[in-house]
Amino acid sequence: MLQRLFKLSENNTTVGRELQAGLTTFAAMAYILAVNPAILANTGMDKGALVTVTALTAAVATLLMALLTNYPIALAPGMGINAFFTFTICLGRGVPWTEALGMVFVNGVIFLLLSVTGVREKIIAAIPHSLKIAVTCGIGLFIAFIGLKNGGVIVANPATFVSHGSFTSGPVALCLAGVALTAILVARRVPGAIVISIAVLTVAGIFVPAGGGARVTQLPASFFSLPASPAPVMFKLTFHFLTSSNAIFLALPLILTLLLVDLFDNIGTLIGVTKRAGFLRADGTLPRAGRALLADSIATILSALAGTSTVVSYIESASGVEAGGRTGLTTTTTAALMLLALFLTPLILIIPAAATAPALVIVGVFMMQSVVDIDLKDFTVAAPAVLTILAIPLTFSIADGIGLGLICAALLALALGDSKKMTVAGYAVAVIFFLEFFKIWPFR
Repeated sequence: MLQRLFKLSENNTTVGRELQAGLTTFAAMAYILAVNPAILANTGMDKGALVTVTALTAAVATLLMALLTNYPIALAPGMGINAFFTFTICLGRGVPWTEALGMVFVNGVIFLLLSVTGVREKIIAAIPHSLKIAVTCGIGLFIAFIGLKNGGVIVANPATFVSHGSFTSGPVALCLAGVALTAILVARRVPGAIVISIAVLTVAGIFVPAGGGARVTQLPASFFSLPASPAPVMFKLTFHFLTSSNAIFLALPLILTLLLVDLFDNIGTLIGVTKRAGFLRADGTLPRAGRALLADSIATILSALAGTSTVVSYIESASGVEAGGRTGLTTTTTAALMLLALFLTPLILIIPAAATAPALVIVGVFMMQSVVDIDLKDFTVAAPAVLTILAIPLTFSIADGIGLGLICAALLALALGDSKKMTVAGYAVAVIFFLEFFKIWPFR
């Protein structure tokens, strides 16, 4: 049944490899079960309900993607977007969280319309092939940066923006040892290298001091828990902003920002992960792109109904791809583990950041290998590509990286009299990004 449903033989994979890859993806993104509720709870939403909703929306959206596309791409409430939801929309603009959920719903409906009409596919096609490769590389750097940050290897510094952490501290030393261990296992082609590394580091963390008498891996009082009711946040969205002219003009730029970030974060992740998995064709087109875009647009609507910020495709899916995942069975496994986590949350949450961070660093290395496919000898190709690669991690936004790269490519094409180098849709997207970056929308 699994062979027929997920076409395992056609994708040169096995059930065992897919299950292992699904576990790897889950381990890399399980942090969202704790982090998303912690961020959204600042709006006044019930934290216990948010834990349940985070797991449920991740499981349903991931399963939807698996069944519609057979791609190994997992979804969950997006990092960055949840912070925008909380600190900009709710706390910054004073919008009640129920109204903010309504904005997410409207954003999802627009997403869906753009998907079923084929507009989103045209936007993907409008991104030059070299920029698609650059997005993959930029996401690789982004993932590695996040891994080093989560492991404490990189920390904030007021003078230099970033600096290295204390290499003698337990968590940082364990993370660095994990990078070395994972690299060696991968180089020696050990099956399940990433999963083995995460498991070994989690166990080792029981004996490594984290400061203050604590250990890096802290064993819970119990390994089982019953999920909290989602009722306090589920189906609580409201739409009062649609009934007032003043309110709708306040809401429009917020919805537009949600739309741009969601749209290009999802497109960037889709391009990056599928290219690494070998699905992106030589001409830059992606099979079943329409289904993938449909899945994540439906997921956005479901997230608003369930009571959380936007669910998006996760760049951590790349860790499952590097573990051998090639079909929807990988992420079906991830979805099942998300549901299981509702009852095993204390056990899941003992996996420390120092154990998952090395996996992200190594996955970043894998994704950066695609840079050799960019013709860096051609400056008109190199400039937008390198700008994209740098901007994605440095702005902490896939969407901003794509936007800066497209604007650069469009300006070079026009300035050199080679306007046909980009499509009309490509220029239109570049203009939209320009208007958004400089905040000159007429309704602001």
